[in-house]
Amino acid sequence: MKTLIYEIIKEKIGMDFILENPKNKNLAHFATPLAFSLAKELKQNPMLIAKDIALKLQKCECFDSVEVVNGYVNFKLSKDFLNTLANKALKDPNNFARDEKKEESFLLEYVSANPTGPLHIGHARGAIFGDTLARLARHLGYKFDTEYYVNDAGNQIYLLGLSILLVVKEYCLKEDVVYPQEYYKGEYIIDLAYEAFSKFGAEFFIEENILNLAIWAKDRMLELIKQNLADANIYIDSYVSETSYYKDLENTLESLKKHGGIYEKDGKIWLASTAKGDEKDRVILKDDGKGTYLAADIVYHKDKMSRPYTRCINIWGADHHGYIARVKAAMDFLGFNSNNLEIILAQMVSLLKNGEPYKMSKRAGNFILMSDVLEELGSDALRYIFLSKKCDTHLEFDIDEFTKEDSSNPIFYINYAHARIHQVFAKANKSIEDVVDIEFNTLNEEGMNLLFESLNLKAVLKDAFENRALQKIPDYLKNLATLFHKFYNENKVVGSKNEDELLKLFAICALSIKTAFMLMGIEAKNKMNHD
Repeated sequence: MKTLIYEIIKEKIGMDFILENPKNKNLAHFATPLAFSLAKELKQNPMLIAKDIALKLQKCECFDSVEVVNGYVNFKLSKDFLNTLANKALKDPNNFARDEKKEESFLLEYVSANPTGPLHIGHARGAIFGDTLARLARHLGYKFDTEYYVNDAGNQIYLLGLSILLVVKEYCLKEDVVYPQEYYKGEYIIDLAYEAFSKFGAEFFIEENILNLAIWAKDRMLELIKQNLADANIYIDSYVSETSYYKDLENTLESLKKHGGIYEKDGKIWLASTAKGDEKDRVILKDDGKGTYLAADIVYHKDKMSRPYTRCINIWGADHHGYIARVKAAMDFLGFNSNNLEIILAQMVSLLKNGEPYKMSKRAGNFILMSDVLEELGSDALRYIFLSKKCDTHLEFDIDEFTKEDSSNPIFYINYAHARIHQVFAKANKSIEDVVDIEFNTLNEEGMNLLFESLNLKAVLKDAFENRALQKIPDYLKNLATLFHKFYNENKVVGSKNEDELLKLFAICALSIKTAFMLMGIEAKNKMNHD
């Protein structure tokens, strides 16, 4: 709707301009401060310029009024215009708030947790943000693919196999063992050990089989990770292996050398990342000839940046902040535009229960399992919570706050609005088809504002995607639910003279809630449990 209005105004005035959404919809649905910027250029009074702009737009059928207020040109949309948009939405609900197909394409790599343990609550934040970003992008017409980079090489995989071997020796073979300080702990390792012992038999558990054991355990953990994600309604398009990229390491190093990106010192190969703004140079190959994590990451990002995408996006944990400069430096040396590699950092999560820190999982060893929180809170509530605040800011929440069945729980409050609308239709014994062709003739100002806000979803979605500010979607839903509940409490619907008109208004509101929730990976409820 906002884009449509912008194009209508632009055609009339013949120039680009800023179109704002005033908070007080009783004053205006849209406004522009164009007169102020033109005043400097034309050296004229902004009030006179604003009146001239308003005059050009007075006869537009989409506007109920065009007024000049303190130099701003304010627009109120007409009932006929909003009715046309409402009809289109209700007759084609699956395409509501969608956008035209775009040429830009994206590859998102996210989660990518080491397959050495189950997902914890920190992983969940990036996972939910990434999945929602993908849903939103596709709804807005972008090609948007997702990928999980499996760290299946290096010491952490060997250590996984060793940890399971030692647990088998202690628990199953009753041998005395000494655990290294960095071995993997937690009940999940014991579970894997018993499963491996049952599968392979006692003779298998010798040092020569540590790597084979590690590969088997890695695959089992990856199955568990995929299940954790599925439980949160998250499905990733492809999984790629770190090991598979080592074959191209030599060619990548040669290319870096050719462009002055690496040098040898102290028997190691270094990335000259300070030349690209990093705080220090980074080791790619150690003195034993083995690659660091950075080595495989450079090869992987070289592959990603070579693929036919407009932009690659990574979602990393906050502890990877210092990693950004070195990866971007490598991409610059390899001839790519590092500006086309976007890094989003997911900040830490603090979880409470009854005001106290949430207990860490014995199964995990030393962190809070994503699966435990999902089991206690449910996917919908967890997704809402993690999308309610900007991804790069610290998030603290108390589980108990999101189990309450009152207006203090925003997901309950929004769902209650959706369920109320279905309840009203049931009481009126009518369906959307019965009211879709009704004209909006008698809506009061509050009803018009609710209609406008319901139809404004597309502008909110575009803003949320373009600014990676997904918290704007739950913010929008809370505001929409507040407007609805207030209007519902102040107006009789069933049995009123304008019953069908109000039902149509409510149907648009419900469609907006359902669509926004769907993009958040949440299913809007038609009936509340206590109803």
